[in-house]
Amino acid sequence: MTTPPAHEPLLDRRQFLDSGIGLGAIALHHLLSRQDPQPASIAGKPPLRPAIDPGRPYAPRPPHFAPRAKNVVVIFCSGAVSHLDTFDYKPELIRRHGQPLPGNEKLITFQGEQGALTQSPWPFRPRGQSGKMISELLPHLATLADELCFVHSMQGKTNTHGPGENFLSTGQTLDGFPSLGAWVTYALGSADQSLPAYVAIPDPRGKPQNSVNNWAPGFLPATFQGTEFSANQPIRNLARPVDVAADTDADTRAFLQRLNQRHAQRFPGDTELAARIASHELAARMQLTVPAVADLGSEPAHILELYGADGGGSPMLDLRTAYARNCILARRLVEQGVRFVQLFNGAYQTGGEGVSNWDGHKDLQAQYSLHGPVLDKPTAGLLIDLQQRGLLEDTLVVWCTEFGRMPTFQKGALGRDHNQNGFTCWLAGAGVRRGCSYGATDEFGYQAVENVVTVHDLHATILHLLGLDHERLTHYHNGLERRLTDVAGRVVRGILA
Repeated sequence: MTTPPAHEPLLDRRQFLDSGIGLGAIALHHLLSRQDPQPASIAGKPPLRPAIDPGRPYAPRPPHFAPRAKNVVVIFCSGAVSHLDTFDYKPELIRRHGQPLPGNEKLITFQGEQGALTQSPWPFRPRGQSGKMISELLPHLATLADELCFVHSMQGKTNTHGPGENFLSTGQTLDGFPSLGAWVTYALGSADQSLPAYVAIPDPRGKPQNSVNNWAPGFLPATFQGTEFSANQPIRNLARPVDVAADTDADTRAFLQRLNQRHAQRFPGDTELAARIASHELAARMQLTVPAVADLGSEPAHILELYGADGGGSPMLDLRTAYARNCILARRLVEQGVRFVQLFNGAYQTGGEGVSNWDGHKDLQAQYSLHGPVLDKPTAGLLIDLQQRGLLEDTLVVWCTEFGRMPTFQKGALGRDHNQNGFTCWLAGAGVRRGCSYGATDEFGYQAVENVVTVHDLHATILHLLGLDHERLTHYHNGLERRLTDVAGRVVRGILA
């Protein structure tokens, strides 16, 4: 073996770059030296990351442009509500009841082979001046047809509940991504520094299938996670102990604040420390504000009756009362300036599928006869109450579910299987057209065919109403400028007022 001359390199430039080690080393050096580079252009628009003071992460921040909405309430029905038995009227299902779905006679879906086309057990009839056809399953919401904007052409990416919840809540089917509410509070902060900017209110029966992931911050700073509590299970241990005097408690808080300030001065530039201190200070302020907001004892009898929160007496009425109390809590939070409220109807952690949620596989009529009354009057009451108080002018209300259901009944069952190809959501309030029906599924309600709206489109529209450009709201993570709408999404201008 001969030794190469000293003046010749062991590898020339081409050989070095051709080797995997050379390219890998260059890439690694690039990532390590640019952990948080200047934002790169996305779709021709430079990103606008919010400027966040680590010591004041909840401070209000300006939107990209003038907003139509200041607050958002998302009502999420876990289990995939059947659009065909609620808001999407299909007379062809009545005419062809008992026949196969044309062209899909041997269709296999989530739980197996499909049976015949099946009309809804609940009749539809026209409502309001718009004449919108809504089923008798939801008579109270039906009276508000002229206030709602229905999107009948929603499409998802999955027909599985967990990934479907993820997709509606985060814009991704996988775990670990920031929720819509986390993105909103990351962008805009909080209007009230003594309450959380983002509150998640689980169903009285338990949490949704993907639990906290529905209101998690993902790769955003942890401070933007939704704060979880409800009217029936408020945050506990917030009150001052009875054996501690008020002045002693106040002096202790002041002393702790001085210690925190001194500690922060010892570590200037430590953003994580500043954020932790800010979180603890918010928790301290919440001890004074949350009990008052969550205490519904001051609500008059006519408001309790409006929501259906005026008493139980049967399992259904008890569930309705508990959900109605959560709806009242949602209104009280909006009144106090909470930016984003996520209100859940239906759960997976107790009772099993179809019993405590909208997953109507086995006996849809029996299951929905329970769930419909629980959802109907309280949700209608929330909309009426927001409107009567003038809050609906600045509040966007979004009703959604993870996907739709089949126009057929499952073979050997009395329910409908999962269907991500077409489903319905509706919006109301700030910046949204009233009495509007946008998009359509085919004549059987199987697939969205007119003005198709993706979940990314829905998210882009919600951000737009809050004064945010979904293509410019980003966060740098793992070498990418991440955004809620990924690399897709458009504002659905046909539903805007």
